[in-house]
This record gives sequence, structure tokens and C-alpha cells, in this order.
Amino acid sequence: VQLQASGGGLVRAGGSLRLSCAASGRTLTSYAMGWFRQAPGKEREFVAAINWSGNDTYYADSVKGRFTISRDNAKNTVYLQMNSLKPEDTANYYCAGEGVAGTDEFDYWGQGTLVTVSS
Repeated sequence: VQLQASGGGLVRAGGSLRLSCAASGRTLTSYAMGWFRQAPGKEREFVAAINWSGNDTYYADSVKGRFTISRDNAKNTVYLQMNSLKPEDTANYYCAGEGVAGTDEFDYWGQGTLVTVSS
């Protein structure tokens, strides 16, 4: 299973970016997916997650109301729409996939895409 994250870049505070995570080697249909991030010198932290159908979503308090996670199972892709970006959102963003359906354990990880928000 390979997860390819893309869409990162440099944006000014208040701007928007949309990250994508394309999966290969397995269909995503039955599995929860998530986004995590790691800023320089900090531990990796949870950002958002979505269940297999897309009906349930979960967010870290720090991004709630600004970020939206979604999925297109037909395209085997998960998205993270990020609005009202802040300098503290600067980090490498990783997508992750549930290894065994229903366990909420993310066993598969993408390579990360860098998001830099300037003030």
C-alpha cells in the first residue's frame, strides 16, 4: 500500500490550501483515513480523520472550523481543505490509512507534504 500526499506549499496567513492523498495497492473503501502533521522540533500530532464512508469526521481542536477532511472512494483519494491558515499550521502533513478496518489504528503512512504559512 502506498499513500502519496501532495498539495503543500507556501501560503500567506489567512490563505487556503488543499492537500490530496492518493492511494495505490489497495482500495480505500473500507478503511478510515487520517491526516497528521509534524512541525520542526515538535512531535507528530493528529489533525483530522474520516471514517470509511465519509459520514463521520474528527478534528483536532486547533483546526476545527478551518479544516475539512473529505474522501472520494471512486478516486481512492482523501483530501484536506485548509482555510484561514495560520503560521502555527506550518508543518509536514502526512496522510495515514487504517491497516485493519474498524481498528482506528493507522498502519500506512505517506511521505508527507510541506505546508509553510508566512505571517
